[in-house]
Amino acid sequence: MPVMAIHERKTRRWSRIEYERLIDLGVFQPGDPIELIGGELLVAEPQGAPHYTSIRKTARILERAFGPSWDVRTQGPMGLDEDSEPEPDVAVVPGEPEDYRSAHPSLAALVVEVSESSLLFDRDHKASIYARAGILDYWIVNLVDRVLEVYREPALDAAAPFGARYASREVLGPSRLVSPLAAPQASIRVRDLFA
Repeated sequence: MPVMAIHERKTRRWSRIEYERLIDLGVFQPGDPIELIGGELLVAEPQGAPHYTSIRKTARILERAFGPSWDVRTQGPMGLDEDSEPEPDVAVVPGEPEDYRSAHPSLAALVVEVSESSLLFDRDHKASIYARAGILDYWIVNLVDRVLEVYREPALDAAAPFGARYASREVLGPSRLVSPLAAPQASIRVRDLFA
């Protein structure tokens, strides 16, 4: 009986520099739903009408809450570390858009993911990436259960996918109010974040 050769499958990890070079070469086009998460190129969640509407509503609410000295970005890249360049649905970063013409922001006062089919991934992997990067305030607009999940207090955790997690998680129903850590004067109704 012939001996069958066993070939071990390997995946290739990508650095942020390599990923950005692929973009520069035109391998990925603007609008392609690709993110670099922990060295892996991932296809982002497809957007139905409720998903996109919630992104836009959340961005508008956060623009009012934070005011003019903040840039509220929708689906813009963030250069978190050497192997992660996610494109959160909404990110609030200091300054003006022009401040990021030569490099993507690496920190945000608040990151928001609007989640439906990606809910478990956003709770586990995305939360771990954002916690590892030191993002103090991470929200998930959970379209499945129509609640807001608020994650705070990033902490090291070897068992987490990327070595960090959030120590605090609060689930807020539609009738509740929430204030971003960096804009404590703002009072946002959770129901207003949904389509």
